[in-house]
Amino acid sequence: MGRATDRLLELQEADGHWCAEIEGDTILESEYILALHYLGRLEEERAAKAAAFLRERQLPQGGWALYPGGPADVSSSAKAYFALKLVGDDPQAEHMERAREEIRRLGGLEATNSFTKIYLAIFGQYEWERAPAVPPELMLFPNWFPLNIYEMSSWSRAIVVPLSIIWASKPYCPVPENAAIDELHVEDSGAVLHPAVESRSGRRWARFFVAIDKSIKLAERLGLRPFRRYAIARAEAWILERLPKSDGLGAIFPPIINTIIAFDCLGYATDDPALASQITELEKLELEDETSLRVQPCKSPVWDTCLAVNALADTDLPADDPTLIAAAEWILELEVKEPGDWRVKNPRTPIGGWYFEYANEFYPDTDDTAQILTALSKLEPAGAVETRLNEAVHRAWAWMLGMQNRDGGWGSFDRGCEREVLTYIPFADHNAMIDPSTTDITSRVLEALARWGHDPSAPAVRRAVAFVREEQEEDGSWYGRWGCNYIYGTYLALSGLAAVGEDTSAEWAQRAAGWLRSHQNLDGGWGELPASYDDPALKGRGPSTASQTAWALLGLFATGDFISDSVLRGVDFLLDRQLDNGGWNETEWTGTGFPKVFYLRYHYYPLYFPLLALAQFVHSLEGETEPRSEDN
Repeated sequence: MGRATDRLLELQEADGHWCAEIEGDTILESEYILALHYLGRLEEERAAKAAAFLRERQLPQGGWALYPGGPADVSSSAKAYFALKLVGDDPQAEHMERAREEIRRLGGLEATNSFTKIYLAIFGQYEWERAPAVPPELMLFPNWFPLNIYEMSSWSRAIVVPLSIIWASKPYCPVPENAAIDELHVEDSGAVLHPAVESRSGRRWARFFVAIDKSIKLAERLGLRPFRRYAIARAEAWILERLPKSDGLGAIFPPIINTIIAFDCLGYATDDPALASQITELEKLELEDETSLRVQPCKSPVWDTCLAVNALADTDLPADDPTLIAAAEWILELEVKEPGDWRVKNPRTPIGGWYFEYANEFYPDTDDTAQILTALSKLEPAGAVETRLNEAVHRAWAWMLGMQNRDGGWGSFDRGCEREVLTYIPFADHNAMIDPSTTDITSRVLEALARWGHDPSAPAVRRAVAFVREEQEEDGSWYGRWGCNYIYGTYLALSGLAAVGEDTSAEWAQRAAGWLRSHQNLDGGWGELPASYDDPALKGRGPSTASQTAWALLGLFATGDFISDSVLRGVDFLLDRQLDNGGWNETEWTGTGFPKVFYLRYHYYPLYFPLLALAQFVHSLEGETEPRSEDN
């Protein structure tokens, strides 16, 4: 525990914060190369280095996966193949032949997702008519209308608004003839405009939206778009309003790319401050070494900092340790002070909370805010810092409680963003169109509520408890939306429910503990691959990892189990595999962006989660089996 503490403190930045690399799949490097070509910068060394990274990540079968150990994904593979042809790879080279065969086996371009089809259409490799419609007239729907943009999740909204300008403009960026990918068309692939859905009502809605899509395209061909210019102007103004105090639109990679292309479609010069700022933010996501270049989907300083503080505060560091107070001061500087998109559906809620990145004022989120509240509850600042902290916490709680959904849970960025019908829109196949309540975030809020002394019998707490209990699956586990997967959801559910005083000796909790124990690997650790999102039969199965082992241990600790054979074997797993530098090696990806579509590797997960688990275990040996309150 001491070595892990020292390692984490070594990684702290001079101003008090932490920020680790976030790793995503190769769709990032592929789209980066496409963007460089669009900007006329393909000859730059960064394009060649990004291509080198793509070659490194190619699977032996020929395609590219969404996560290490996963199967080839047709959309990621098609983009990577196209990007490599753009930088000059010989299509007859062995690695390209393997890629081509695998992509065709997976259904070719017709089987790729909606956003891939639109990007390919920009470069003349797919017909605009066959790509799903993303009309800018969406901007004109009033907020009470069921299909307005504020019924979409915040990340989808930020992607779709600039994408609607692109779709309306239908830009064409030519590629050399030898870079075309006609060979990836498989006309008899059986692909459809929208993925198959199981429910009868879902199929009806999917057919309805496909019909709407066709009607929109017919109106386009007939020139029936009387409000187009006004709609585009609204979309442009919407984007421009959200660029100040932000690491790019939405502070994430896809909206930044879309905004660059959208601004070009609108006639912005590359040296225009608005367009230039987005190119700069895109370049900030680069991570370059001597031979290759990779691209992060965003940066995670607030998330890394609050999780690091949360773990360190449970070690032997005093609650007023200068390193922890410096981190708290850094966090306080990033408190949200202005209203964002969340205010549209939640106008009476006061401003407060925190976001994920260095700057993203329009998009505070409940996950970061809840974890920050928990971390800050463990500190004992003095003087002006204590005053600032208490005031920020008060504002954060007012915001957080105002974000609770009607079902008792919390979503990520918005309240009441749960209109499932939107998931059947043809361009919604990225599986993240809405932002409903989730077990993991609601459980984090419950833990924060307990840490700050909120009455466990208060209506907000009881509704949240009821939501989490209702989400438990028959085998005792919980689904994890933002971490992989059932191990993550189960750990957080047990921790949150225990924190507010729920009886963890009861059958429901012991069933969950039994599920965790039954999925322990022979080596004493726990692991779960993202494959469990596609096939729940694989839940809790995968090679052991330090972060997931820590999650399982923390879940068992929440049930009062600190001495079972499973716990001791899990602790031994962490002790036996600790590196000399104090951390743990973990190549597996345990973070979730969009289930079934996009996954993440947080590089500090295998440091602060094992540290938190070991700290709680040590305190249990000292008789401190209960979390320490803010009073001591």
